[in-house]
Amino acid sequence: MVVWLEIGFITPPVGLNLFVIQGLMPGLSARQITWGTTPFVVLMILLVVLLFFVPDLALWLPRKMIGR
Repeated sequence: MVVWLEIGFITPPVGLNLFVIQGLMPGLSARQITWGTTPFVVLMILLVVLLFFVPDLALWLPRKMIGR
């Protein structure tokens, strides 16, 4: 869920983090910033797909902490 939220924060139309980046780099347009974040969005989507098919990757540490 956190990964999906982060994807939402860096993709238009909401893209709150895009506005933060644009404030830090005033010479860049929103289009340039969006194109710059595209590889990260693709990687995060691949991460979600990987976690969907191999959920033990995300559940390994909590299981170790509980002691199962």
